[in-house]
Amino acid sequence: MADDAAARERDIDLDPDERAAVEQRQAASPRVIHEVIRRAGDEELERPSWSLVWSGLAGGVAISASVLGKSLIARDLPEAGWTPLVTSVGYTLGFLVVILGRLQLFTESTLSAVIPVATHPGLGNLARLLRLWALVLGTNLLGTLLIAGLVHHRLIGSPEGGVAMLETSRELLAHDFWATLRLGIPAGFLIAAVPWALPSSRGQEFWVVFVLTYFIALGGFAHVVAGSGEAWLLAFAGEVSFAQALVGLILPALIGNVIGGTGLFALLAHAQVRQEL
Repeated sequence: MADDAAARERDIDLDPDERAAVEQRQAASPRVIHEVIRRAGDEELERPSWSLVWSGLAGGVAISASVLGKSLIARDLPEAGWTPLVTSVGYTLGFLVVILGRLQLFTESTLSAVIPVATHPGLGNLARLLRLWALVLGTNLLGTLLIAGLVHHRLIGSPEGGVAMLETSRELLAHDFWATLRLGIPAGFLIAAVPWALPSSRGQEFWVVFVLTYFIALGGFAHVVAGSGEAWLLAFAGEVSFAQALVGLILPALIGNVIGGTGLFALLAHAQVRQEL
């Protein structure tokens, strides 16, 4: 109370309209952002299983647009040092659809669904988290598998687009298990930063998602869901087996994303306000 009184004494004397303008422009405190995410995460943890299934499936289908967007731009550009600066723009496409459309994306839930568990740890909350993760990750991967199969069998899109997507997917083969895991850590961190930044974005949500996902592509980082679409394309083309796609390409990205999103961003974001809760 004494601290609050001292703070008020230091305030400049403003009229009510000016005070309202200051409050409107004042950035949300970390505690406020933490509570916004905790409530949103708690709502996600309470959603019915079938709601998560359909939303996760739609998220997997929609995130495939990132592979398509990057591939179509790369198809029409020469090989040059500046090419990734342009092709990375296309990679943001699927993330914009999924995140702004409020579809389920596993890597986003490494923050939003973890904050309620970190705030109120217990077996019940942990079980809710594992249920959400299993449903969302499974259906995300099923959605990307569906699109990869349709593209490979030329049931959607153009043959040229399918060739371009396969060519882009071959970039995954340049990394072994441990390299992919390491590349997954910054991707998980950046995607977890999205829901943390959105409450303060004030109408700039598009640019928050665009910038953070743009740099995932530019850095060549490994995102488990978007990357799974590429891994499935390689498997359908016979360049890797489905087991290799799952264990050698998708699994290390998953581990890296969880480390970056939960182990680094989510727990650090919670730790900074834990003593104030």
